[in-house]
Amino acid sequence: MGRENMSFPNTFVLLGFSEFPWLERPLFAVVLISYLLTLMGNSSIIFLSLVDPRLQTPMYFFLDNLSLLDLSLTSTIVPQLLAHLWGPDKTITSSRCITQVFTFCWIISSECAVLAMMAIDRYVAICRPLQYTLIMRASVCVQMAAVCWSSGLLNSLLQTALTLKLPLCGHHTLDHFFCEVPGLIKLACGDSTANELAISLMTIPFGMTSSLLVGISYTFIARAILKLPSTEGRHKALSTCSSHLVVVILYFGPGLYFYLHPSTKSSQAKFISFFYCVITPLLNPLIYTLRNKDVKMAWKRILQRQGGVKSLKA
Repeated sequence: MGRENMSFPNTFVLLGFSEFPWLERPLFAVVLISYLLTLMGNSSIIFLSLVDPRLQTPMYFFLDNLSLLDLSLTSTIVPQLLAHLWGPDKTITSSRCITQVFTFCWIISSECAVLAMMAIDRYVAICRPLQYTLIMRASVCVQMAAVCWSSGLLNSLLQTALTLKLPLCGHHTLDHFFCEVPGLIKLACGDSTANELAISLMTIPFGMTSSLLVGISYTFIARAILKLPSTEGRHKALSTCSSHLVVVILYFGPGLYFYLHPSTKSSQAKFISFFYCVITPLLNPLIYTLRNKDVKMAWKRILQRQGGVKSLKA
């Protein structure tokens, strides 16, 4: 086979949801609305925590990191998806494809770690309340966040470097709506053992270990909550953890199912990824704003402040 067919191509074809042509235009409307709401919701959480001192706590610090990761993920994948859903052109340049691979690996790895850190934060808040401010001080939170982002970056650099070395030949068509490592591995005509091994090894710290930390943290949290003497105390403790627990289930559920079931049908895998990449980043801010009294009160204070300023000007 000629060497020209072994090099990394200039463009790829993303089939996306072209097997369901009748679904593309309705899906375009759903994705567009979800994308706009995702941008508004996650940006508002970051904005609130910056302007309201009451939300400048470890929990909201990690929530800001989660929102920033969600914004990065959707901004990398969704604009290209919208273009492909609206028009007939399904191609993507190799530079954009590699950017998607790099960013997607970085974001999902970092999010796994951030969710684990949020679980640890809730554990300290519920099980070690008297030591909470000492343990979860600002410098410690920054270091924890730095570990999340840097570990995700290292994984992304490894996965991207190995992907660029893949011997691709024949057709350059990906049966997906964005570029990802498993899809590119399927196009390889040479040895891809290193790529598959890297994915399997990185699943251990970011997928299994993170979910295990979350499980252990919430086991101790549940035991501590059950020991609380008052019903009001149990309800208050549960309310501080319920939002994070729902987000964890939404995140790890589709992600682990997809990567631990490589035999999943292509159409099923695409819809799982769609939920994971488009819907979950939208649900995260909704869950935290609709179920969180602190966020509601922060919005109320800002609106009252704006109303007071307008009345003074009048």
